[in-house]
Amino acid sequence: MRLQTPHRLNPKKLLLSKWTAATPQQKEKHFIVTKVVEPEPPALQIEIVELEAVYTLRSFTLHWRELTDASRWLQGWR
Repeated sequence: MRLQTPHRLNPKKLLLSKWTAATPQQKEKHFIVTKVVEPEPPALQIEIVELEAVYTLRSFTLHWRELTDASRWLQGWR
């Protein structure tokens, strides 16, 4: 088994990126970033993204840095 290294992500390039849940629940395995929530004021850094499950179309928000947790998220669709 290959060791996972932490993802190096640029929050400005997350829009439309694809993700796989490491432990899928309710048939939700593949996700896409549908929105990058712009901070107020705009000078602040991006913190929140919106993910949408491809199968169920359910959307939810999370802190973009949570996507670097390899025990929960894998980059791309697998």
